[in-house]
Amino acid sequence: MFEMLKNAKKAKSAVARLSTEQKNKALNEMAQALLNNKENILSANALDVEKAKSTVSSVMIDRLMLTSARIDAMAEGIRQVALLPDPTNRILEEFVREDGLKIQKISVPMGVVAIIYESRPNVTSDAAALAIKSGNVCVLRGGKEAFFSANAIVNALKEGLKNASVTPDAVNLVQDITRESANQLMTAEGYVDLLIPRGGAGLINACVKNATVPCIATGTGICHVFVEKTADLSMAEKIIENAKTSRPSVCNAEEVLLVDKCIAEEFLPRIKELLVDKRIESGKTPVELRLDEFAQKIIPGTVAGENDFDTEFLDYILAIKCVDGVLEAVEHISAHSTGHSEAIITNDENAKNVFVGGIDSAAVYVNASTRFTDGGEFGLGCEMGISTQKLHARGPMGLRELNTYKYVISGDGHVR
Repeated sequence: MFEMLKNAKKAKSAVARLSTEQKNKALNEMAQALLNNKENILSANALDVEKAKSTVSSVMIDRLMLTSARIDAMAEGIRQVALLPDPTNRILEEFVREDGLKIQKISVPMGVVAIIYESRPNVTSDAAALAIKSGNVCVLRGGKEAFFSANAIVNALKEGLKNASVTPDAVNLVQDITRESANQLMTAEGYVDLLIPRGGAGLINACVKNATVPCIATGTGICHVFVEKTADLSMAEKIIENAKTSRPSVCNAEEVLLVDKCIAEEFLPRIKELLVDKRIESGKTPVELRLDEFAQKIIPGTVAGENDFDTEFLDYILAIKCVDGVLEAVEHISAHSTGHSEAIITNDENAKNVFVGGIDSAAVYVNASTRFTDGGEFGLGCEMGISTQKLHARGPMGLRELNTYKYVISGDGHVR
């Protein structure tokens, strides 16, 4: 670890000096190297999947598994990052004093960015691409569930960097997957300029609590959808089905459904039919509905437990609560949200304004699914993570969020 961090620190000046053309060439070579090494990556991933089958759910297996199409998508994601504007060396602000002294505020790379993440192999290539385009060196520490996959991916990315005459030390993978290596990254002062944990609540909380290097809280998503009494119920069904079932293992999936009591008797049976009955009929995994006291009187389901409105299920489970209007919905979300993504389904302008104004989360949706909280969907190419804090980044973290700034002051013999 120490040797890797020394090499990463040594490389950051060279990577920061790369021109836009050099960075784009490196990214395109990295994308091609992924495709050239597809069989190696798939073989490595098969080892991870086989090892994980006895320990994780089918939903998490899907999160871990790579296919030829997913590797193609990873390569395309890198190419899309190459097409994005270079975030570095932009003049953010400037002014000239009366005495002629010019002061400029200019965007610059963070330096060495460490990412601790869990079982999603595509994060490996996404993080590396964003780091290179933003002029940073990355140190990747993946989870043990995806180690073989991540190792094969990083080997391919390093091959691409070499082909572009860029130091392979720009992208690094920690080989030690014990807890000790994560602790070392959290406390690598003088070597790590920014730490980004990307995974479950346990990982993120451990980093935020123990890190002595700058750290950004990301990812944990207890995302809410509130169906207000004026909502188009067919639209609400469509949005809820997408937010809950399209990919339940990701942080922007819906975990809690709030329904106005005025429409609960009409709407909840429709939700049960959609998420439970029809899914059983079609051979799909039904959604387990965990119901508050009011909802239990309307539809059958599991009684909501004490922690069900504070849990990121990442599975086919949905907590349901009935509320008295938009103000109670906002109060509930304020008490239980992780600050990720919340949605209101409504046709009432006042209810929309109360909800949007009252919700303090990174992404607030009106008549749309929470599943759009994603760097690619927001036009960022891909993302380093979803920041649920407010400084210095919030929401999907793309290229600009991986830059900081410095002041450049130009004079002509000026003295104070």
